[in-house]
Amino acid sequence: MFEDVYLAIKWVHILSATLLFGMGLGSAFYMLMASLSKKQPIVRHTLTHVVRADWFVTTPTVIIQFVSGMMLVSIGGHSLNELWLKWALVLFVFTGACWLPVVWLQIKMLNTVKTCAEEDSLPSIYWFYNRWWLGLGILAFPTVAVIFYLMVFKPA
Repeated sequence: MFEDVYLAIKWVHILSATLLFGMGLGSAFYMLMASLSKKQPIVRHTLTHVVRADWFVTTPTVIIQFVSGMMLVSIGGHSLNELWLKWALVLFVFTGACWLPVVWLQIKMLNTVKTCAEEDSLPSIYWFYNRWWLGLGILAFPTVAVIFYLMVFKPA
């Protein structure tokens, strides 16, 4: 019974991690492609769906990641004093600190393109937000890869 509960929580944790990483990577790819088109309708359409995806998929998976992770620590007999776990939590918080401004930037970018009159150009403020969005994403993605490493290998 104990092992079944542990494995069920572990499955939820892995599934939510997969959704979280995949959604982030997919959103980044589509946002990059839309921005490179420099066409306001394409960017607006893409941003509308990326913002929705963050609210309906990314936010719940972040919560599920934290809750299921803490459950696995408790059930698995781990201590929050284990170095690999401390680092995983620090990096999880760091990733969240990158993600929250990204959500805000996506909303600002969407509001900017909604008011853009020209269909084949984007205003300079959009590109300002886009550079920050890209920079934060470049910081967050490798961090998530390190978290995956820590979760799998649990180095001492």
